[in-house]
Amino acid sequence: MTLAERRYDIDWIRVIAIGLLLLYHVAIGFQSWGMMIGFITTEKTWESLWIPMAMLNVWRIPLLFFVSGMGVYFSLRNRNWSELMAERGKRILIPFIVGTFLIVPLHMYVWQYYYHMESSYSPSPGHLWFLGNIFVYVFILSPVFFYLQLNQDGKVVQGMRKLFSTPLGLFPIIAVFIAEVILVDPRPYELYAMTWHGFFLGFGAFFFGFCFALSGSSFWQMMGKWKILFLTIATLLFIIRIRQFTVPGYLLVLESDCWIFSVFGFAYSYLNHPSKTLSYLSQAAYPVYIVHMAVLYTGSLLIFPLNIPAPVQFILVLLFTFVGCFVLYELIRRIDILRFLFGMSKREASKNAVSQIV
Repeated sequence: MTLAERRYDIDWIRVIAIGLLLLYHVAIGFQSWGMMIGFITTEKTWESLWIPMAMLNVWRIPLLFFVSGMGVYFSLRNRNWSELMAERGKRILIPFIVGTFLIVPLHMYVWQYYYHMESSYSPSPGHLWFLGNIFVYVFILSPVFFYLQLNQDGKVVQGMRKLFSTPLGLFPIIAVFIAEVILVDPRPYELYAMTWHGFFLGFGAFFFGFCFALSGSSFWQMMGKWKILFLTIATLLFIIRIRQFTVPGYLLVLESDCWIFSVFGFAYSYLNHPSKTLSYLSQAAYPVYIVHMAVLYTGSLLIFPLNIPAPVQFILVLLFTFVGCFVLYELIRRIDILRFLFGMSKREASKNAVSQIV
């Protein structure tokens, strides 16, 4: 991809999504139910903190799947099938395996220690389930992706571009996700990790993310034009959800998709430009995502026993997590073997490489 074609806004979306993921996971430690899903929690809970997190939890993971599908579109433009699978294997499969057998057991050991449980080696995908899904999606969908990529002047792609040039063209996308939530009936909707709901929702978002990137400027211009409408609908639906506590699945889908469409619109309008900050953060996002749970649990272990108010604990754990993750990233990016294990390109190649979206 040339500099003129590079989509800085998509890079920014990925960076922001990873940052929100860290914030969200820190916030779980301040909810009374956090331990039930494997988090270290404090006795000084902060229940009201969950209000903004509840806004995030219906769209943060689907957004990452959309962006990952877009990343494959950019990756395969200069690769054949074997090159794509080799590149995805290095970037996704190896970190997934390393994380499953080394990184996740580490933070689970910290969790066991905090709760005075018997220590055990517990290999698991954990928070890296997302990577396993992505690799499966690439393998299954690559023939379709290559067909669409090689036939961009054909009726299918031209019809897709026409469809996605108007907000009405998004209704079939929304309908697919509504069908998924009706058929799978996830409870709760926000439980994505290692569930069929997470798999099928991610599959659809990944596929449509590729299609959105393939659709080109007409899609992005439409998103930029209608971003206020998408944001307004999402905000109203969130207010309804907070006031009623439970809402039908189709409203959750509509809210989730409108949040995501508004993010695309605002990012395209305001973030599609280069910066040194983006260059650094885009390279750091992936390793930070892989190590953040181990750092978060370590910070929780050290800070939660302190007799200080919950908001102060939250700020300290958040700072510890972000600073600790970037300290580890600075180590990882300087050692070639660690770069390889964490899915980064060689230092020589990375100087001129376009940022890869997972």
